[in-house]
Amino acid sequence: VQLVESGGGLVQPGGSLRLSCAASGFTFSSSYMSWVRQAPGKGPERVSRINSGGDLTYYADSVKGRFTISRDNDRNTLYLEMASLKPTDTALYFCARDNGLSTGWINRGQGTQVTVSP
Repeated sequence: VQLVESGGGLVQPGGSLRLSCAASGFTFSSSYMSWVRQAPGKGPERVSRINSGGDLTYYADSVKGRFTISRDNDRNTLYLEMASLKPTDTALYFCARDNGLSTGWINRGQGTQVTVSP
């Protein structure tokens, strides 16, 4: 199983980024997927989750209305569109093959760093 994230970087407050996650080694189109972030000194926070078909989504209150999760099952790719970014969004973002529970995951990628700073 491989999950490879890309698209992170340094952005000013109010800016936008689009993260991508290329998946391989499992049946992506049958899997629920999540984006999880971890800030320094804090535990992981699931920011968004999407079902296998892409028509059901979940967002943490901290990102609701600003982030959009989507997927392309033909390309085995998961996306996270992030807008109106805040310094509190600074974290390592990784994609995860979801385990259907409130915590944890089956597989995760190495992550991509997002830093929101003036």
